[in-house]
Amino acid sequence: MTPQIQLLTDTIRQTSYDLHTYLRNGLLEKVYENGLANRLRKQGLNVKQQHPISVRDEDGTVLGEYFADLYVEGQIIVELKTAKNLADEHIAQVLAYLRATGLQHGVLVNFGSPKLQIKKLIL
Repeated sequence: MTPQIQLLTDTIRQTSYDLHTYLRNGLLEKVYENGLANRLRKQGLNVKQQHPISVRDEDGTVLGEYFADLYVEGQIIVELKTAKNLADEHIAQVLAYLRATGLQHGVLVNFGSPKLQIKKLIL
């Protein structure tokens, strides 16, 4: 992992923690998405919300489209959840997004539990 990716990941992790400390759990996912995007942008990061991801067949045919919650600095996909606990299907979702985009790094953040849950995923 490059120092730049490590720094971005650390920034996302700390900013998520700070937001969770302030808002706590119990709100809608969209509130956390807007809050995290706002706080990351205030730190000077390029953040896109609901970034489209096309899934393609071998011949290039679009099979479907998904939307990543946050796309940070054109390098990291951030997927947010508001579940009691992270589940295997949440991890599978982020890994599928990485395969579809060709990116290597993703962060899965769960704001739904009393204790913030964060997983860094590398394809």
